[in-house]
Amino acid sequence: MTTRPRLLVLNERDPEHPRAGGAEIHVARIFGRLAARGFDVTWLATSFVGGASRTTLDGIKIERRGPLPLYYASLPGRVRRATAKAIRGGDNRTNGSDGTGSSGCDLVVECLNKIPFYSPLYANAPTLALCHHIFGTVAFDQASWPVAAGVVASELGLSRAYRHVPFLAISESTASDLTARGIDSAHITVSPPGIDPPSFEVDPNAMRPPRITYVGRLEPYKRVDVMLRAGARLVDRFPDLELLVIGKGSDRQRLENLTRGLGLEGRTRFTGFIEDGERDDLLAGTRACAFPSEKEGWGLTVIEANALGTPVVARDAPGLRDSVRHGQTGTLVGPPEQHPRDPESEHDEIQDWADALGSMLIEDDAAKALRQRCLEWAKHFDWDRAANDMERAIIAALKGRSK
Repeated sequence: MTTRPRLLVLNERDPEHPRAGGAEIHVARIFGRLAARGFDVTWLATSFVGGASRTTLDGIKIERRGPLPLYYASLPGRVRRATAKAIRGGDNRTNGSDGTGSSGCDLVVECLNKIPFYSPLYANAPTLALCHHIFGTVAFDQASWPVAAGVVASELGLSRAYRHVPFLAISESTASDLTARGIDSAHITVSPPGIDPPSFEVDPNAMRPPRITYVGRLEPYKRVDVMLRAGARLVDRFPDLELLVIGKGSDRQRLENLTRGLGLEGRTRFTGFIEDGERDDLLAGTRACAFPSEKEGWGLTVIEANALGTPVVARDAPGLRDSVRHGQTGTLVGPPEQHPRDPESEHDEIQDWADALGSMLIEDDAAKALRQRCLEWAKHFDWDRAANDMERAIIAALKGRSK
C-alpha cells in the first residue's frame, strides 16, 4: 500500500469514559503511537454525559454514539458503510459519508474486552481481533443473572464467526481461553501491554511504611474484600499497618461498610480516582500491592506497581499468573477453585492471603532484593514494543486479505 492503512477500532469505551479501565489505556497507548506513525485511526465508542460526540485524542479520531443499546444496534450499519469499498479493493475514502465521520477504512480492529461485536459477519474489510479477556462464568460475579447469561451466550459463536480472523492476545491465559473456545492457536499471537514508566527514580533500599495497597476498579469480581479481611488478621502483628484502596466503582459502599465492620476505619483510606503522579508516589511508598481479582486479561497495574519497586500478592488466576513471577516479583495465592465461597473455606482463603501479605511487610535484605527484581521485570514492558507488535499484525492481516 502506498499510504498508511486506515483503521476502524471498535471498543465500547474510550479513555475519557468515566468507566474506562486498563483495556482503554492499552488501546489508546498503542493506537496513539500508530497515529503518530501516520496511520489514520478512528475509534467508535459509546457516548457519556459530558463527552463530545467527536473528539481527537493523541491523533485518534473518536466517534461516540448513544448509550449501550443504541451503540450495539447501530454498529453493524456504521461498520458496513465505513468498509463499503474495501471488499472491492478500491480507495474507500468517503469523506465522512459513511456516517462515522471517518474517511473509510482498510481494516477493522475489534477489541474483545466485553461482549464480542462479531464484526467479521458484517464488515466489508478484514478484521483483526485484539483480545483482552473472555468473561466466561466470571460475568455472574459482575452482573445480574440475565445479563451475565447473555454475556456467556454471546461467546458461544466465537469459533465459527472468527475462524479466519487473526488475534492478538494480551497474555498466554487469554490465548488459552481463545483456544478453549475453538480458535486455532496458529491464528493467535501473544503481545503483553506496556506501561508508562514512572517520572522518578526508585530506590529499592529505601525503607517503606507498613502499607498494603490495592489499585483498580472497585467491582465485586475484583474481590477487594479479601485484602481488607486479610489486613484485619495482620493488625496484631503489624500495629502500624495501613490499608490503601485506590480507585472507584460500584463496590465502594459495600467495601467501606466492611471496613467499619472489621474495625479498620482508622487505618484504611479510600482515595477514589487520583492522577497517575499521586498514585505513583503512594505506590512507591507501599510494601506490597494486593490483587485478589478472580480473572484478568493481564495485570497492567501489577507491572505498574513493579515499575515502582513494589511487589505484588495476587490470586493465581488467569492474567495475573502471567504478570506475576511467583517467588521473584511477588506471590500467587491459591487458584480460586481451591476456595469456593462458603464460610468454612473463606477462612482458609483469608489466612492464605494474610500469610502472603504478612511476609511482604517485613523490612529486611530479602525485601530490598525483591524490590530490585520488580524493577528489572517491569523493564520488559513498554508501549513502543506493543505498538510494533500491533503494526506487524495489521500488515499481516492486510496481506492475508490480498492473497
